[in-house]
Amino acid sequence: MYKEFYGLTEKPFSKTPDPRFLYMSSGHQEALARLEYAVEESEIALLTGDIGCGKTTISRALMDRMGDRYHFMFVFNPRLTADELLRVIASGLQVNEPSLQKDQLLKEITTALYRLHGEGRVPVVVIDEAQMIPDRELFDELRLLTNFQLDDRNLVSVIIMGQPELREMLASPVYEPFRQRISLNFHLAPLGLEETLEYLDFRIVAAGGEPGLFSPDAVQRIFELSGGVPRRINAVATNALLIGYGRDAAWIDAAIIEETAAELLA
Repeated sequence: MYKEFYGLTEKPFSKTPDPRFLYMSSGHQEALARLEYAVEESEIALLTGDIGCGKTTISRALMDRMGDRYHFMFVFNPRLTADELLRVIASGLQVNEPSLQKDQLLKEITTALYRLHGEGRVPVVVIDEAQMIPDRELFDELRLLTNFQLDDRNLVSVIIMGQPELREMLASPVYEPFRQRISLNFHLAPLGLEETLEYLDFRIVAAGGEPGLFSPDAVQRIFELSGGVPRRINAVATNALLIGYGRDAAWIDAAIIEETAAELLA
């Protein structure tokens, strides 16, 4: 369909978190650099951002950048009890059939962490959509993970990612013990207008096309409709390419974006 028409080899605005399509705005670069530091130091890090700003994609890029020495474990649905979370982590640490008894489960996790350390590997627990965590007990267990340590460093790194309301939740006094363990925190903001232009060109080129497919007035309208949120940009741009293809339009202008907006808001 539109891929061949616009000289593309792949869909440029796919929803999948492919690091090849990660446009590194200044905010993304800083977020990735800070997370890399937190993982190297085996600390707890907090990353927040609006829906669709690229938090999950950054975590995948982090995993690729850190290499095989780091053993990543992703928890995408944190609506768990504290014991369920520990069993998920134990499974990620390659514990076969984690115990249902908490004291034994903690021993299994401890043994696995020291085994990985002996192999020269560092476990990294990534909790996505952390604003959905149901109660304080689960945060307490995450905090206590940093008690697994040697004299000079922790044995596990924890990255907590979520939407902006996560910060509001953690601001409560009851979460003070957990906040004190967070060594690094960063909020990922939406893209600006110039970054939106760069983002569109970057993803078109990554998909095999040529930059400049979107006119300046089209970029302006995309920015207004999306608020600079990459996932929203993807939705508008994909529909614009489909409409442009149907019109045999070699260039995506503001008129096509307006038609896209009408369809998305219908």
